[in-house]
Amino acid sequence: MRTYAKPIAAVTGSLVLAAGLTACGGSSAASDEKIVTVYSADGLKGEAGDGWYDKVFADFEKKTGIKVKYVEGGSGEMVQRALREKSNTQADVIVTLPPFIQQAGSKGLLQAYTPQGADQVSGGDKASDGTWTSVVNNYFGFIHNKKELPAAPKTWEELLDGKFKNKLQYSTPGVAGDGTAVLIKAMHDFGGQEPALEYLKKLQANNVGPSSSTSKLAPKVDKGELLVANGDVQMNFAQSKAMPNLGIWFPAQGAGKPTTFALPYAAGLVNKAPHTENGKKLLDFMLSEGAQREVSAIGGGFPARKDVKATDANAIELAKLMEGVEIFEPDWADVDKNLKTYVDAWKSATGS
Repeated sequence: MRTYAKPIAAVTGSLVLAAGLTACGGSSAASDEKIVTVYSADGLKGEAGDGWYDKVFADFEKKTGIKVKYVEGGSGEMVQRALREKSNTQADVIVTLPPFIQQAGSKGLLQAYTPQGADQVSGGDKASDGTWTSVVNNYFGFIHNKKELPAAPKTWEELLDGKFKNKLQYSTPGVAGDGTAVLIKAMHDFGGQEPALEYLKKLQANNVGPSSSTSKLAPKVDKGELLVANGDVQMNFAQSKAMPNLGIWFPAQGAGKPTTFALPYAAGLVNKAPHTENGKKLLDFMLSEGAQREVSAIGGGFPARKDVKATDANAIELAKLMEGVEIFEPDWADVDKNLKTYVDAWKSATGS
């Protein structure tokens, strides 16, 4: 049974913000500028300029004359940056994965706005108070090198094997959305925090070490520097077009079924944004039927709108990939409330 949940984040790999971003919290001069600034978790912008963001931003500028200034990083990193700038807001729109979008909302970084088309987004994929809406649905996953490791591991337990020593890496919980997802999935699959941390402590013997960026792990897996790493379906599926050795898989615990959960990219309008009206227009555009129809064909993800049924080749391949995988929905309110506690416990258990 597939229940889409909310987004978790991704990673880093900073794109430098164009010079001259001196936003004066919503002044009339700033609001007249034909720009909109987006802070986003990585994964939707193509390294070769061929990602969903690349197409959507270009189409948006052509239609409206509004130029998109783009900054990307880990989900937690983007929220922390926006928090630091709260007295001199720079971003207009923030796109990040759960639980970081919920964190942005609880810290007062978002203002309520319901984009056009949001009525077609499932209730679990948008905030009840209207502060954020998913624009691309997605799932947590792992990747393996299909050349060096033709058969993907089936279970968490297999990853403890000595052949994975210094050949396995996952991004850092609390910093990267997909890294946080490792911890959330382990807690679900092993039945709680204590057994999950007991496992991750053992896994540390094979782990290369921390990584603030999940997207940077895929090239290492493709080249064979790593055999296994974490990721997410949308990002890794898109990367696999240029990295033919990437295979996506979902670990099971013991004899159980492989599991995953939804990690949508969720977008919100930043509170006291310098270009609020431009931010609203971009959110409307990202949720438009045209942009949503390109989510799978160009971005390798899943449309956020229920009324957009993708039938392209990528959509068919993605549907096959998800067959037989059990999808659970985390308690995001609990994760948001206790994230620091969980991350601190992970650091203690793994010596990170």
